[in-house]
Amino acid sequence: MSTKSRGSQSERDLVHRFWGAGWAAFRAAGSGSVSYPVPDVIAGNAARKLAIEAKITTADAKYFTKQEIEDLQAFCTRFGCEAWVAVRFFRKPWRFIALEDLRPTNASYVCSLADSERKGLLFEELVR
Repeated sequence: MSTKSRGSQSERDLVHRFWGAGWAAFRAAGSGSVSYPVPDVIAGNAARKLAIEAKITTADAKYFTKQEIEDLQAFCTRFGCEAWVAVRFFRKPWRFIALEDLRPTNASYVCSLADSERKGLLFEELVR
């Protein structure tokens, strides 16, 4: 399975999890390939709206370009929702990280496995 296919399948997994938890959710078609700042997944219920940039990795850290994070922030400002990054490390559950908990580097933002376990929320914690 290609990296793109695994990423798409992971995004669909998140959508199913949100629906299973009583939320509405969809995978944004064209995220990353259109000229507008579009997140990977949009989810919400009567009380909260989330825009999520979702990534999977087999490494011990996941890097996000500054543009990815700026685009997510821009979308959330226009749409009026919360911005989250979701990372699933190899054989670990999804962790949801607030943008302010990402560590900035010169060219990007990074979330390590240790950072995600310390600061990130599990899915069940996010949807409570």
